[in-house]
Amino acid sequence: MTAHMANEIQKLKSKLLFLCSLVEQSLWKSVKSLRQRDGQLAKEVIDEDVVIDQNEVDVEEECLKILALHQPVAIDLRFIVTALKINDDLERIGDLSVNIAERSEFLARHDPVPTPFDFDTMARITQQMLRDSLDALVNTNCALAVKVLKDDDHVDAINKEMYDQVKQAIIDHPQYIESLIHLLSVSRHLERIADHAVNIAENVIYMVEGRIIRHKTEEYQ
Repeated sequence: MTAHMANEIQKLKSKLLFLCSLVEQSLWKSVKSLRQRDGQLAKEVIDEDVVIDQNEVDVEEECLKILALHQPVAIDLRFIVTALKINDDLERIGDLSVNIAERSEFLARHDPVPTPFDFDTMARITQQMLRDSLDALVNTNCALAVKVLKDDDHVDAINKEMYDQVKQAIIDHPQYIESLIHLLSVSRHLERIADHAVNIAENVIYMVEGRIIRHKTEEYQ
């Protein structure tokens, strides 16, 4: 690898890690705004999404520039491919965090309703999955990436239970139907964020081991 290419890859890593920090903060703020019924914090998440979008574009442009100018091979090529894929997942997590913040804004303006599902556990596991997937990326830690794959089952189980619980809550508290539907959406958004964390973890394993495990995650369970 030439010194110039090494510098370009280091710059790309810095941009990608900065985007990781922005996205992780966005999810943290959106969950906090929902827990604390903080409409102003929710608005911050929504307003700051434009920064995530711009950084996502910057990372993609940096990846394409390296591919065009340096034609990387082996581990360097795998890193560029991984960066492109993770970049897309990060942008989607940012969008989903905005969706949660929008639900939070609505709920903050209305009377509190009994939460019909285990939101705190679901949010905590999802946030930890994102953090673990990003730590696995930074430290090229496949064991941590595998942990993310396993944790996804718990989030899926909570999300599945939630449908019946919200259905019963609507029957018991029909006056809160709109708020309950918003909570239903929050659960779905958290489940999708967990899926994107799994995508990141799978791509970390590809980057380190050169193995594509998508659709074969049972091998790592």
